[in-house]
Amino acid sequence: MQALEKFMEVVKEEDFVEGHEVLEDTWRAWKNDPATRQESYILKGLINGATALALVRLGRPSSAHKVWETYEKYRPLIDTTPSPLTPHYRQACALLEAKYTKVFSDVAL
Repeated sequence: MQALEKFMEVVKEEDFVEGHEVLEDTWRAWKNDPATRQESYILKGLINGATALALVRLGRPSSAHKVWETYEKYRPLIDTTPSPLTPHYRQACALLEAKYTKVFSDVAL
């Protein structure tokens, strides 16, 4: 899926708001389709992960922690929802988690 590839590209560049934007249309379409609804929750989690990172950068760490909890809520679905995109979802999660550690350590400096 091109949107997921673009998501990882912009998150690598730390354009977290854009990360949210590039997945949103796919998420909206998938959440309304019974065949992709479960997988849409994975996208929702990724979107929330990017949003949490953006909130940290905006100086709102407590809000970021709350939004990150939503990412963590949906992350386990990657292991229980059959999808050809599973390896890409795992890669996106690893990237988000590495960035989360980095942006929070930047805030502490």
